[in-house]
Amino acid sequence: MSIPTPTVSADTRHAPQIAPRTRLLLEGPIVPTLLRLAAPNVLVMVAQAAVGLIETYFVGKLGTDALAGMALVFPIVMLMQMTSAGAMGGGIASAVARALGAQRRDEADAVAVHAMVIAAGFGIAFMLALLIGGRWLYALMGGTGASLEAALTYSHVVFAGAVLVWIFNSLAAVIRGTGNMSVPANVTVAGVVVLIPLSPLLIFGWGPIPGMGIAGGAVALLLYYLLGIVALLVYMASSRSLLKLSFSTVRLRWPIFRGILRVGLISSIATVSTNLSIGIATALAGHFGPGAIAGYGTASRLEYLLVPLIFGLGAPLLAMVGTCIGAGQRERALRATWAGAGIAFLLAESIGLAAALFPRPWLLLFGNDPAMLEAGTQYLRAVGPLYGFFGVGLVLYFASQGAGRLLWPVVGNLMRLAVAGAGGWLALRLSGDLTQVFVAQGIALVVYGVVIASAIAGGGWFGRVGWPRTPSRLMHRLAQP
Repeated sequence: MSIPTPTVSADTRHAPQIAPRTRLLLEGPIVPTLLRLAAPNVLVMVAQAAVGLIETYFVGKLGTDALAGMALVFPIVMLMQMTSAGAMGGGIASAVARALGAQRRDEADAVAVHAMVIAAGFGIAFMLALLIGGRWLYALMGGTGASLEAALTYSHVVFAGAVLVWIFNSLAAVIRGTGNMSVPANVTVAGVVVLIPLSPLLIFGWGPIPGMGIAGGAVALLLYYLLGIVALLVYMASSRSLLKLSFSTVRLRWPIFRGILRVGLISSIATVSTNLSIGIATALAGHFGPGAIAGYGTASRLEYLLVPLIFGLGAPLLAMVGTCIGAGQRERALRATWAGAGIAFLLAESIGLAAALFPRPWLLLFGNDPAMLEAGTQYLRAVGPLYGFFGVGLVLYFASQGAGRLLWPVVGNLMRLAVAGAGGWLALRLSGDLTQVFVAQGIALVVYGVVIASAIAGGGWFGRVGWPRTPSRLMHRLAQP
């Protein structure tokens, strides 16, 4: 599960024609460069996460059944979001970064075109799968009665526009692969500004505009992605874009498809495992009624909020690792990886501890049903203190995409799935206690982070290249270009 990467000589690496943004990834001080590039990207990811939170907030005003219906659909929406932005998007960004690191600009342009073809194909596949199999899936996850109907109403609208989600995230991935984090950030933040009034307008109606209920939130979401696509296409057509999207000058070639898909499809295994773990936990919570589904779904949104936050750091890390490996700088790629892992742990653990100590303020944003509050509190207190391990595993997943080495992130995700599924089922059978089900989810996060970190530290990419022997040496290296 690795991709052969070209090497170039030092003279070629430092040739005058190298783009300034690429030079920064190859030569800039690691931690300051990562933080500088991550800042706008974290902003874009927080804004993108806010899209889902805005919807949840307003849908929660429609009642517990609507909130439970959205909780049923949300893991599948996030599966699509994480697959398009994180998994396949990672394959796209990694291919762009490696091509630019090896100074193959024409190939990077071709990657952009091939990425759009892939996005259209996967968007259609998601649309057909959920329009046809949605009822069966949501019923399997515990949906019944009014909550199941609400889930189907929301799902049919969202997945009818799945192609929009895929194209938007793929365009953003192309741009991030060049090291440009600002443009996707600006476009996403501007879209959220539009979405804030648009979502309640379409859900509840106003004046001559009729309220559409839960379907209104889905329509608002699709309009957000449509406007974002237009903005990103305008940027790529401008002189400021490092790459050009030209279907007329690029011939479709299987090797380029294979380069993207080899990373993207393997990454998708990890993404599916992550969302399947949450889907299984949702189904287990369903044994305790719609209130428990709503409570777990609302609380676990905090874990989903961590995904875009860590993605904000992981995207520039992916670009740096991919560019360095494309230029033959393996040791620098590893140093950047461990720097990113440390930052991710601190960020995720801080959020998890705050949620465990003060769960109700978060939950009360979305409703005040007693059963929902109780289940959500149980989850956050059991799992929140272990979020740091989730942050480490996730950021190492992005770094592994840049390296083209996806074996251990896949293994880590599959082990998380096994522990979360089997452990949760055993907890339910042996104790009948929802808290014990959530404890199994927390243990699964620890397994996830530890497995991936241990494998990379043990030479899981390409041996022990660049692994510092002492903490002081590690800190010294991270401070150097």
